[in-house]
Amino acid sequence: MPPTSPRPLIGRRAEIDRLLALVHAAGRGEGGVLVLRGEPGIGKSALLDHVERATAEEFQLIRASGSEFEGELPFAALHQLCVPALAHLDTLSAPYRESLLVAFGLADGAPDPFRVGLAALELLATAAGTRPMLCVVDDAHWLDTASARALVFLARRIAAEPIAMVFAARDQDPVRGLDDLPGLTVGGLSDTHARALLAGEKTVTLDERVRDRLLAEARGNPLALIELPKAGGFAPPAPSPIASRIERSFRTRMAELPVDARRLLTLASADPTGDPSLLWAAARRLDIDVPAASAAAEASGLIRFDTRARFCHPLARSAAYRAAEPEQRHTAHRALAEVTDPGTAGDRRAWHRAQATSGPDEQVAAELELSASRAQARGFVVIQPTHLDSRTLGE
Repeated sequence: MPPTSPRPLIGRRAEIDRLLALVHAAGRGEGGVLVLRGEPGIGKSALLDHVERATAEEFQLIRASGSEFEGELPFAALHQLCVPALAHLDTLSAPYRESLLVAFGLADGAPDPFRVGLAALELLATAAGTRPMLCVVDDAHWLDTASARALVFLARRIAAEPIAMVFAARDQDPVRGLDDLPGLTVGGLSDTHARALLAGEKTVTLDERVRDRLLAEARGNPLALIELPKAGGFAPPAPSPIASRIERSFRTRMAELPVDARRLLTLASADPTGDPSLLWAAARRLDIDVPAASAAAEASGLIRFDTRARFCHPLARSAAYRAAEPEQRHTAHRALAEVTDPGTAGDRRAWHRAQATSGPDEQVAAELELSASRAQARGFVVIQPTHLDSRTLGE
């Protein structure tokens, strides 16, 4: 069953106009950047999706996403962003080409952050030479430090390139450098727009008192307005953060899915890359019926599988991961480690192996120590125990 069509955005005309103005200027060769800020569920990701769809015919899209699981992997997000442009790598000068290979762990050495930034700029500018480019970075509050520095460096130097960059980040989790870029705070919907959004939800029927309470407590948060009624009303009398309530709603929806669909969601939540080929390979190792499981998962509206596996919202991914039992998470990470190439993604493989381990394991400890050494060699600060051995892993 195909995924449902995107829902129209209500009450976001000003934000959409600002984004489209940025992108259209880039189409004329006047590059620029905008950082969307706001609380979880406020609609930042929906705005990114909207501008992607609105410019799909004219612009080439490259996308990256910060991940709470990849914060210790240097240049992980920058690598995500650059992968679609790596076909142009051979056009770069040898020093720039070597800088990116070192930064991405594909060559030995210690990268110069300034040269890495210039190399990434030249790579993307070359790729944008035939067609304007839209660079989207979601969940920027979870960017690894090295990527955050490189991406801010990029954003400051695209004014003469046909490149638009849009970041989305939670306002309560500032990222060094992003605050100095042009920004737009995404606030809650007005009461009128919130009522219109709620009225458009045909999946539940609410009496007037429940609807008024929902409107009051959601405070114009679109995801809260959409998800909380699906969980059977809202919440215990004691107040709790909106994000926690939304996550509980996602978990309720997941509980209704077939077993294989839930296992597939756990796998997808454990993989920060969103690479479908990696996901399908891991799923087959776990004897998951991939066609049936992926169809059920997509039909739920929780995830979409195309060039990447993308959850409908970061809170859905968190919910899928936390809903799984510890042994289920270990199994998912173990399968992902087994299908991850140790030559091109050794650090990520070591991380998956560590996440799959519940007790002392000398081999995993040794791999983590090697990964930390590689990260330090690439200029990343690693905080680690003095003795990284099986006793540390067992704590």
